[in-house]
Amino acid sequence: MFRPISRSPIRSLIVVTTLFAGGVIAAAAPAAAAPCTDIDVVSARGTGEPGTLGIIVGDPVYSAVQRKLTGKSTTAYAVNYPANLDLTSATKGNIDLVNHVTTQAASCPNQRFVLVGYSQGANVVSNSIGVSSAGAPVGAPIAATIPSALESRVAAVVVFGPPIGSIGKHITGPYQSRSKEYCAAGDPVCVRGGNDILAHLSYFRNADDAATFIAGKV
Repeated sequence: MFRPISRSPIRSLIVVTTLFAGGVIAAAAPAAAAPCTDIDVVSARGTGEPGTLGIIVGDPVYSAVQRKLTGKSTTAYAVNYPANLDLTSATKGNIDLVNHVTTQAASCPNQRFVLVGYSQGANVVSNSIGVSSAGAPVGAPIAATIPSALESRVAAVVVFGPPIGSIGKHITGPYQSRSKEYCAAGDPVCVRGGNDILAHLSYFRNADDAATFIAGKV
C-alpha cells in the first residue's frame, strides 16, 4: 500500500529552498485592497518559500504574465497564510484565497481571476476550487470553495508541484479545462516515489509557458 510522503522530504525542501533564496525566508505580506484591474493574479506560495508571491513560482509567473498580457491591466495578491508544516496552514490559505476572490469580485464586477499555486500553495488552490488535498503532503480537507456564481470569472488555474499528484489526484470538475498542472520528473512532492528534491525547485523554468497558457485563457 502506498504511504503518503513523510514530512522529512518536505522539511528537506524547506532547507533547500532557504539556501536557494540566499538563506532568508520572508513571508509574504498581507496585500492591501486591490484596484479593479482587468486581471487579478492570486498566488499561493509553497512551504517556506520566500518572495512576495513566491520566488520560485509566483514572482516569475506574474512577471511573465505582465509581459504577455499587453493591453490588459493586472494586479497580484499573495495569499496570506503561514505556508508552514502546521496542520492548519493549508486550511488558512484556503479560507483566505476564497475570501479574497469573493470580496474582490463583489467590489470589481468586471474583474477576472487567475489562480496560481506552488507546492502547499497548490493544495490551497485545489481546495478552493473544490478538489480536496486531504491525504496529500501538507494537505487538508476543504474549508471553503469559490462560489459557483463566480466560477466563470476564474479565467485560469495553474499549479506547480501539486502534492495531490502523489496520491493520484488531479484537478477535475468545472475548472479542469482552464487548468494546467506542472509536475517535474522525480519531484517527490507530486510524483509517487519521486526522490529528486531539486526537481521541486525547478518550476521557475516553466514561468513563460504558464504565462502563455494564462494569456490564452483570458
